[in-house]
Amino acid sequence: MNGDNEKVLDTYRSFLLLSEISGDQQLSQRELASRLGIALGLVNSYLKNLVAKGYVRVANFPRNRYAYLLTPKGFAEKSRLAYQHLSYFSGLYTVARQDYLKLFRGLAAEGVQGVAFCGIDEVAEIAYLSLKEVGLELELAMDPEAAGCSFFDHQVVSPAEGLVQCRGRIVITSLKRGEALCEELLRLGAPQEAICRAGWP
Repeated sequence: MNGDNEKVLDTYRSFLLLSEISGDQQLSQRELASRLGIALGLVNSYLKNLVAKGYVRVANFPRNRYAYLLTPKGFAEKSRLAYQHLSYFSGLYTVARQDYLKLFRGLAAEGVQGVAFCGIDEVAEIAYLSLKEVGLELELAMDPEAAGCSFFDHQVVSPAEGLVQCRGRIVITSLKRGEALCEELLRLGAPQEAICRAGWP
């Protein structure tokens, strides 16, 4: 993954984490990982960094429960990131567009004509633009949270339902939940070699 990718992803996750922590609920690391769709170990790493910078403090609750709270400095940092949010999304758009173009061109060179998407959010829309530019077809759209919704004339289905129909390549099209979606597909029996990602870890 290149440096620009890494910076956009790192900033995006930090902003999401600070946003979750600033809410009314006291959330544990496991709950934060679940909400953000990233690995528990990665949440732990981000939190250690945010605590070290003075943006987050650890609170001890009854029953040996820990939660994370924003400090005044953390609120200021979240506000700073919020003001830059649009420019980050502009960076995300540029990087994701290039990465998906590269991925789809590679698949087209292998003779692939259509793919399934897994993960329907703003990144999926960017991926769809790249898909059409390369001339591939979207055969199926899957998402455990958006099942029943519509995505570019396709009804979104759950991964469990989608894997019954899907026989080709599955492209992960969510940045926020990419890791969790990969794990879900593998748990449901999707072949590892069928799952494609566009430059994101």
